[in-house]
Amino acid sequence: MPPVVTLDDLTAMMAADENHRYEISPEGVVSIMPPPGYNHAIIATRLMVWLAQGGVPAEHIAQAVGLRIPGRDGGVGGRIPDLVVWSKAQADGVWLPVADVLLVVEIVSPGSEGVDTVTKRSEYASAGIPQYWVVDQDSAQTVTMHRLDGDQYVIQATMPLAWVLNTGLDEHGLG
Repeated sequence: MPPVVTLDDLTAMMAADENHRYEISPEGVVSIMPPPGYNHAIIATRLMVWLAQGGVPAEHIAQAVGLRIPGRDGGVGGRIPDLVVWSKAQADGVWLPVADVLLVVEIVSPGSEGVDTVTKRSEYASAGIPQYWVVDQDSAQTVTMHRLDGDQYVIQATMPLAWVLNTGLDEHGLG
């Protein structure tokens, strides 16, 4: 492992190790996670289908793509959200900018609770991402929707995934 890990280093590590996902905070903290499980993937797919059926173009939605997260001190991190929605199609790349991101969704896996609900929430808010949803893998698959207010998120709503999937995009500020 190099003394200072860059996004290029993470890209090389992921290419050499298909069994893990690598992320780095803007402060340089590296996280290594196993790939998502089946239930996790199904939640992401259901949300992706709902977004597409609601009119979001397919090239504006992606699962597990890298985002370049600017830090407050000039550092740059790399996060791989479970689902990202952009206002327009993006150029091809491994670590995409956050400028056109409308929504980031993280599905909480065992062991990722703190990173998903505290660390990433703070990083995504600092990056100016307008909406951040966290989906728990509880029996209701509870979705907590955060909306950016100034430089921090406020909870907009909390509801079961089934309820979200039976509503329109406009009801969640995505239409």
